Amino acid sequence: MARLVWALALVGALGRAAPFDNSSSSVRVSWVGDAPSQNFGTTFGLPWPQGKYQPEEVDFRISNEEIPLQSWVTGYWRDGSIKWSAHAIPRTDNVADEYTIEVTPVSKHRHQTTRMSVKDRDSEVTVNTGKITVSFPKKGRHIVGSIKTAGGKTVGINGRLVLYSQNSIPDTASSRTSTTIDRHNFESNIEEVTVSKDNSVRTLVTVRGKHTAIEGSDHDDWLPFVLRFYLYTDSDAIRLVHSITFDGENDKDFISGLGIQFQVPLKGEKLYNRHVRLAGTDGGFLNEAVKGITGLRRDPGAEVRTAQFEGKALPDESTWDTRVTTRLQWIPAWNDYSLSQLSPDGFTLKKRTQPGQSWVNIPGGTRSGGLAYLGGATQGGLAVAQRDFWKRYPTGLDIANAGSDEGQITLWLYSPDAAPLDLRPYHDGMGQDTYEKQLDALEITYEDYEAGFDTPYGIARTNEIFLYAFDSTPSSDTLAELNALAQEPPVLVAQPEYIKETKALGSYWALPDDSSPARTKIESNLDFLVRHYQKEVEARRWYGFLDYGDIMHTYDVDRHQWRYDIGGYAWDNSELSPDLFVWQYFLRTGRADVYRFAETLTRHTGEVDSYHIGDWKGLGTRHGVTHWADSAKQARISQPQYRKYFFYLSGGDERTGELLEDTLDADMTYGILDPQRKVRTDGWKPSPGAPVTFGLGTDWAALAAGWLIEWERRGPRWEEARKKLAGTAAGIAKLKNGFVTGSGSYLIENGTLLPPPTDPDNQGVVAISHLNAVFGMPEVISELLEYWGDDGAAPEGFEEAWLDYAYYYGATAEEQQTRYGQSFTGVSLVQAHSRLAAYYAASQKNATVAARAWSDYLGSDGFRDTQEFVAVRVDGSAVIHPVDEAAWLSTNDFAQYGLASIQNLAYISNSLENSV
Repeated sequence: MARLVWALALVGALGRAAPFDNSSSSVRVSWVGDAPSQNFGTTFGLPWPQGKYQPEEVDFRISNEEIPLQSWVTGYWRDGSIKWSAHAIPRTDNVADEYTIEVTPVSKHRHQTTRMSVKDRDSEVTVNTGKITVSFPKKGRHIVGSIKTAGGKTVGINGRLVLYSQNSIPDTASSRTSTTIDRHNFESNIEEVTVSKDNSVRTLVTVRGKHTAIEGSDHDDWLPFVLRFYLYTDSDAIRLVHSITFDGENDKDFISGLGIQFQVPLKGEKLYNRHVRLAGTDGGFLNEAVKGITGLRRDPGAEVRTAQFEGKALPDESTWDTRVTTRLQWIPAWNDYSLSQLSPDGFTLKKRTQPGQSWVNIPGGTRSGGLAYLGGATQGGLAVAQRDFWKRYPTGLDIANAGSDEGQITLWLYSPDAAPLDLRPYHDGMGQDTYEKQLDALEITYEDYEAGFDTPYGIARTNEIFLYAFDSTPSSDTLAELNALAQEPPVLVAQPEYIKETKALGSYWALPDDSSPARTKIESNLDFLVRHYQKEVEARRWYGFLDYGDIMHTYDVDRHQWRYDIGGYAWDNSELSPDLFVWQYFLRTGRADVYRFAETLTRHTGEVDSYHIGDWKGLGTRHGVTHWADSAKQARISQPQYRKYFFYLSGGDERTGELLEDTLDADMTYGILDPQRKVRTDGWKPSPGAPVTFGLGTDWAALAAGWLIEWERRGPRWEEARKKLAGTAAGIAKLKNGFVTGSGSYLIENGTLLPPPTDPDNQGVVAISHLNAVFGMPEVISELLEYWGDDGAAPEGFEEAWLDYAYYYGATAEEQQTRYGQSFTGVSLVQAHSRLAAYYAASQKNATVAARAWSDYLGSDGFRDTQEFVAVRVDGSAVIHPVDEAAWLSTNDFAQYGLASIQNLAYISNSLENSV
């Protein structure tokens, strides 16, 4: 089938790049952005053309390098050949700008030896990387038993999670003294510990459990956690991916502190050789000793002072000025330090000698780097760093008991110095006690409210933490370098040209093309859009524990502000697929800033905007003032396609894989919750075990994406997923009007699809929606048809049904009347749908439809060709602080213009100049 042959004549883009050699057995990977100063272990993904390599026949190695490589398969083509492989490289002394991954016959692959040692015992898992040895108890409260360096020094013990909560929040200052507030303290309680099977280069230890109340506190175990510890050969760094799921009552369980805590052995270390380091701004650090000997009235000597500031062991006291050594007992020991980042714009610092004594303020700053170190010049120490520390405020770093035999470091993911995390509804319903009232309110605030649906029960949040072990106190320059790597962990990726040619992430995108003025203009517009939204994150302070990673939906021109407080116009929650646009833009450009932007979207929208437990598991929440406020709980928001790019490019990120698995049961929710319940007129109501009705656009596309990914991954439910894909696709093909039917009756148990309740005899229903194809359906179907291939595996008539929809959505009313017996109503987002016509034109080699697609793209709704992509500076009393405003821009248009531009250029770029 010539589905995409004509479309892939990418004049200019591929003409400027080195041609991809499909016969080559090696692939180059390079760092996203500049090569890092060091690499403490990296995992990455590689795509492969269909049919090229069978997993049991090949191995992988790094060409011309004495670097071990751990490899595994994360995705398969339909024929069983490798679609995506994952690879891990260890810490290396030298970091190359790029590496070449070679495919070798399995029989010729050299035996690899590494220093990684893993022991999985009944009581604990122990991992020795060659630089550190870490123990993970399988029961109890300690998520980490100990961290020891290769030099034999124990620098961290008894790692645990800590959680504080309270059952209410004072509403006024005068009520803060209320004695009716119950407070609870919790710590981690381990339920399961597992370790990866292949540990030649990388070991993954996964710890699952819940937070359990400390003795004396009456509260059930809650807030389940999943901790993933990544350790690499020859590395003294540990990457920790920390995930929690909220399973409390939002009006009774208020998180007032959430952190991870380690004890640091310090026995035998002189107080003046014990060091505290706290990250400030721009790589700066607070450099202090527990007992300071600088700045005293009597000078111990320049050599002594310099050594202490640099974190080195001080010379023998006999070399000091005796006026100091005879009075050391009068110098206070500073036991406790605290850094609080309660906003994205400021942190405070303080210290004290002991509990019961006053805190002494230390000059703070704006944005802390989020790293704390405690240790000694001879005993060694431990550093803990949080990625995006200030961006995920309120956060904090505490060091306690630094003058005792065991000091303590606490990294606060949610600072106890902040007001408790308030997940209650932001309004009381305002009398919206019927569907009629709720729909009427929707007309003014665009919020689809319903009592009982404004709940965060089941949402999740993931944070990344890095642990570094040292035999002695490192220099602050070293800590600054490590913290920079923690903020932007090194990422390896193949070249865009290569990824494109493998088709492993679809054929609907092409490389940037500036071979004509018209193409250059579009490329410039895309660049503006991505950069503007990156700037808006900073300008509008889209930061916070739950908020970071999301963007706003619609702009309020009068207030020069996004509509953060107006119902469905506030947080975007993936509305109209900005995730897809940003990821596809990265695929074609390979830009580091775009990758980081897309990654934060994925980390947020897959966690906070979706449900991971409960009746709505696998569904997401429509856009709103709070991320879960809207009553529309739908699969279109939890769309797995949004996570797919990051999952494969990252080498199969395990947390993202878990999110993908969550969506596999999304179809079960339709037996409980009807997405159309407020507007349904056919009398159908969901009933567990009975056939359910769902839309063929946003609903089916999201379910199909999850099924396809499970099939690709050959996950534990892949055969079930394949059956549901084939069954529903065949059902759509058998509908008289195919996708234009709008909905169908789905039999969950056997995965088949029948005509909708309004047309049980399949006489033909016309029910299109402007939203059907703007939540990933074009990408899902394109990839699915390529996955099925040209040999008849796709259900008969399915491709034709999709091509009909792609053609007729933007066709004339007369054409629609002739084909379906009536013309369509509700057609909008015409520019967005131009990519459907472009797909049709490419598949059918139809120049007339290509011209229509460009006409719809350039001159319909959305951004017309005359739109100037510029921002205007607004300052003075009209705004909180100066901003560069693009008042003409909404996130719907940002996403859909971006996708239409990318896909039209991929499919029909050759006809653009004739359409301008």
